[in-house]
Amino acid sequence: MSQSENLQQEIQGTSLSDYGDSAAWQYLKWGSLVALIIFLIVIPHYVGAYYQFVLSLWAVTAISAQGLNLMMGYAGKVSLAQGAFMGIGAYVSTLLVQNWGVNFWLAMIIAIIVSIIIGAAIGFPALRVEGHYLAFVTLGFNELVVLFLRNEDQWTGGPLGVLNIERPSIFGYSLFEPTRFYYFTLVMLAISSLLVWYMIRSPWGRAFKALKDNPNRAESLGLDTTSYTLMAFAIGSGLAGFSGTLIAPLVEFVEPNQFQLLKSLEYLLMVMVGGRGFLAGPLIGAFFAEVLPEWLRFADEYYLIFFAIFVMLLIRFFPEGVAGFGKQIRRTFFRQTSPQVQGEQNA
Repeated sequence: MSQSENLQQEIQGTSLSDYGDSAAWQYLKWGSLVALIIFLIVIPHYVGAYYQFVLSLWAVTAISAQGLNLMMGYAGKVSLAQGAFMGIGAYVSTLLVQNWGVNFWLAMIIAIIVSIIIGAAIGFPALRVEGHYLAFVTLGFNELVVLFLRNEDQWTGGPLGVLNIERPSIFGYSLFEPTRFYYFTLVMLAISSLLVWYMIRSPWGRAFKALKDNPNRAESLGLDTTSYTLMAFAIGSGLAGFSGTLIAPLVEFVEPNQFQLLKSLEYLLMVMVGGRGFLAGPLIGAFFAEVLPEWLRFADEYYLIFFAIFVMLLIRFFPEGVAGFGKQIRRTFFRQTSPQVQGEQNA
């Protein structure tokens, strides 16, 4: 079989060199998912309003981290502008609702579209630069967006931002109460996760992986690397914009400092700790970045030291992240060889 045919099989998902998962792993995987869903549904009844807010923040930031994971983990493109796109989504939706009276859901759609268009435009430098050069390009864009938000007072409210943002309603059912808004963010995270899950298992997702593994080989064998690179940036930026439309009503205000470079670096940390290239990676990473520090606050001013040490040890011993550790367990204890490979071994 030629390399071109093999690549096409990989993109279409018909490669015969795959290994199948054992039944035990399937039971463990789906059982864990069901247990997690049940936990997330019942936990608000056992915690106060503050921890409901923290869990809502986890769900919202996980959506943006999913976008960065799509760019880094699947398309192999580094971006330090995820915070900027989150800010674009937050400001566009907020200003449309607050200043022009646009319906929240329509404003959300417009903000996502704007983020996708700008993300595709920012993706053009990714066609010519790679690695840390691309990181510097996206870093500069992040700072440009923050400067715009800070200085264009007539549009953005300047350094003070926009205050008193109202939470939306669904069919007249207000989401102002913390528990209701938590369930709302949980549903939004579920929708985002299903979309990403479908995408990475589609020919698009397999093309992203081929682009990440060896872009020159993929291009030489007929893959349109330009289109897929721009698509990765557009979709990843759109998810960040989607997250921004949710963070604004969650915290009930937006201001430029929320979306500085530090926020983009935080998303980078989420993807690396959770496990880039894994569907569950952003969810795990968002947990470590948003929820775990709250659990460590009992240590007062030392909790950041404990958190930093934990992250460094994690990256040192599990370079693929927490989800990568699960992958090693699966390979060691739950892997089942495909029939063709089993036949070759027996022969």
